[in-house]
Amino acid sequence: MCALVTGILLLTAGKPVKTYDELYRPQFHFSPEKNWMNDPDGLVYYDGEYHLFYQYNPNGNEWGYMHWGHAVSTDLVHWKNLPIAIYPDNNSTDKVKCTAWSGSAIVDKNNITGLQEGNYKTLLAFYTSRGCGQRLAYSNDKGRTWKKYAGNPIIPEAPGEETRDPKVFWYKPGNHWVLVLYRMPGGDKAKEGISIYNSTDLVHWTFESHVTGYYECPDLFSLPLDGDSTKMKWALLGGDGSYMLGDFDGKHFTPKSGKKVLDYGQNFYATQTWSNAPDGKRIQIAWMRESKYPGMPFTGQMSFPTELSLKSTPDGPRIVRTPVGSISSLYGKKMDKTDKNIIPGLKNNNLLKGIHSECFRITGVFDVKSSNMFGITVRKSRKDAGTEISYDVKRQVLTSIGSQMPLAPVNNKIKLDILVDRASIEIFANNGEKVITDNFTPAEKADDMELWTRGGEIMVDSLEVRELKSIWKE
Repeated sequence: MCALVTGILLLTAGKPVKTYDELYRPQFHFSPEKNWMNDPDGLVYYDGEYHLFYQYNPNGNEWGYMHWGHAVSTDLVHWKNLPIAIYPDNNSTDKVKCTAWSGSAIVDKNNITGLQEGNYKTLLAFYTSRGCGQRLAYSNDKGRTWKKYAGNPIIPEAPGEETRDPKVFWYKPGNHWVLVLYRMPGGDKAKEGISIYNSTDLVHWTFESHVTGYYECPDLFSLPLDGDSTKMKWALLGGDGSYMLGDFDGKHFTPKSGKKVLDYGQNFYATQTWSNAPDGKRIQIAWMRESKYPGMPFTGQMSFPTELSLKSTPDGPRIVRTPVGSISSLYGKKMDKTDKNIIPGLKNNNLLKGIHSECFRITGVFDVKSSNMFGITVRKSRKDAGTEISYDVKRQVLTSIGSQMPLAPVNNKIKLDILVDRASIEIFANNGEKVITDNFTPAEKADDMELWTRGGEIMVDSLEVRELKSIWKE
């Protein structure tokens, strides 16, 4: 467990630290063994495995020379690293030209492309070869090895245009495939957005329409409103997770709402969802961008996978995100409290006193009562103030690591679900209606936590802390 790691590091002071046990190494978020990682790519489920591809620089700990790194999981929590899947095209050794940029993957269940060899269904990866068009690679051995399609590029890049990040999915009502692509027609910044293409054979694509106002890493999918399959709504997302709800006829997206915020944090980017996920679930992951990992052999981590749903709220329909249920496989020690009144300034008021951990999940329901501000401070010690997660009752704003999120109480109560790893904090508020995703670099050996209130009382209806085990240890 993460709590045990501190002791191990102390005992081995001055000796090399084991890979995946470094000071700022995420213990339950995916990160590469070494070197640079950014956008998630090619998210697809097949034959019991979730595939996670990602932008990867095998040459060093900085951006550039993009390949597709690769990992698989059976539960979206424990990951197994696999060899690099997709390499740059045209034997490029350039930092940018013809490198393998972001994209998506699907299962060619009916062998539409005719590329299947053997008993496994063909996995198809659609990606941007930077400056060299949209391209296709395929695998006939469950993603272990990949070949480039002989007819590449499947969508050439027009001179002067910016295009990248193809996302492909099946549109059942029209009996055809859809590809959404970030595009800046004619290099005109005012026209940048998401272009929509159609195909019946997955290799020949026809332009259908264009939606302006989006940047990079598009995603387009439908969700049932409040679980009602007769009330399906389409969501069009950009790289920062901002989305519009609307109608989609297979060729045109018609917005029915303004843009909504999916995440209020500073490190949530390049959002993508898995194709072919079991039971029709919509599961999302993102790159935690612009993060700092001082002294580490890697740069980059993924957010914790979340399941998406569409719920009615007082402000209208909103996408809700909750951590995937398999996080429970990491549960270690448990502490819980119920029906505790917290009064500012009293000794022994801290319900979290005596709990020490680097990696944990806190869930709680708090009645704000007469409090002006309350919160939880994590990763603190006698020498370090730690990181404060605070809720301003009057302003109805939750703040963490400089990120601010509007959050109204429900029946005078705030519900929080907080995931803390060695280098990240994710906060899911009011059942995932509002989310903050941020990175941080806490002080070494700081593993205390505190629940506090200022200016008045709060009532803790429930409070649970679960220690989270490392996904990298047996």
